[in-house]
Amino acid sequence: MRENCERPFEDARAMPPGVYTSEAFLTLEQRDLFEHEWLCVGRASALAQSGDYLTARIGDQPVAVLRDTDGALRALSNVCLHRMSVLLEGQGNVHRIVCPYHAWNYTLDGKLAGAPLMDRQPGFCKEHYALPAVRCETWQGWIYVTLNEHAPPVSAHLAELSALIEPYGMTDYVETFHEEHVWDTNWKILAENFMESYHLPMLHRATVGPHSKLDEMECPPGHRAFNYHWITKEATLPIGNAHPANQRLQGHWRRTTALLAIYPTHLVTLTPGYFWYLILQPMGVGKVHIRFGGGLAPEFIDDPKATDYMATLKTLLDEVNAEDRRGVEAVFRVVHAPLAKPGRLSPLERPNYDFARYLASRLGAM
Repeated sequence: MRENCERPFEDARAMPPGVYTSEAFLTLEQRDLFEHEWLCVGRASALAQSGDYLTARIGDQPVAVLRDTDGALRALSNVCLHRMSVLLEGQGNVHRIVCPYHAWNYTLDGKLAGAPLMDRQPGFCKEHYALPAVRCETWQGWIYVTLNEHAPPVSAHLAELSALIEPYGMTDYVETFHEEHVWDTNWKILAENFMESYHLPMLHRATVGPHSKLDEMECPPGHRAFNYHWITKEATLPIGNAHPANQRLQGHWRRTTALLAIYPTHLVTLTPGYFWYLILQPMGVGKVHIRFGGGLAPEFIDDPKATDYMATLKTLLDEVNAEDRRGVEAVFRVVHAPLAKPGRLSPLERPNYDFARYLASRLGAM
């Protein structure tokens, strides 16, 4: 893989099969990527009320992100301090974090509030117990977490991307749905599929493919923390272009879509009228957990037809996702084949080349 990454883009190949199938490679990813990088876990607006929470993993570490009683976002270890049971599952709202195993329970800031019968144990002091905190910051309305105490703030980490997409005002986009899925593929196969639009005319021929013109796509070189590409077009859906009330976007920006791959696992399609995203979490080499969501720009939320726009968007994205699932699961089924070899990348797969170079630069042993 490293040898391939040293080639100039004009001579670049796809990543070798072992990158997707090797358990040892996944172990390196968990150690050198997931336990050190900023990882997105969802939209801050999904945790609007005190006690709202969502759960995720940073490598092998379960994490709960919640809105505390003061309205601040916190990330905590999602492991009980008694016998190490997982505390919270999925997403929801709680007044107190209660362990489902022995009912040790914690306040929303992680302090131990109660431990049944432990007052009978000499020397036990609940004030000495608090769930370890995890770094948690927001960027453009997204929640990011990391175990890396030395990582720069996420706003600095993604400052170059903030400058590129500033006209959209993504912070104010409103999430209208989110779901969780598990697909039978390697997480990088799905990430690469999202990063490039070369596949749109064929894989998505029943949905967005006929409206996707390859010669309208621009794929600039990627940056250290992300890659991106642009599509400037007249959208077939009203929400694909800027709303008439949108005063932020001018000129070509009113019809330009940005496709963002924020390393390692946050993938966003940002249009003038809507956004949708995937957040990936490997569950082994052949399974990936997906947090899938989307929503509308504020002008479309305020439009009298907002409900119709939401329904139209969800229907389209469900169909596109089903097509992508068939494609990426088909790749994983045969990437093990003895005669499978990586081919040359097209001009529109520059993001895949940059992603491979990112991986090669982060993984300490390959």
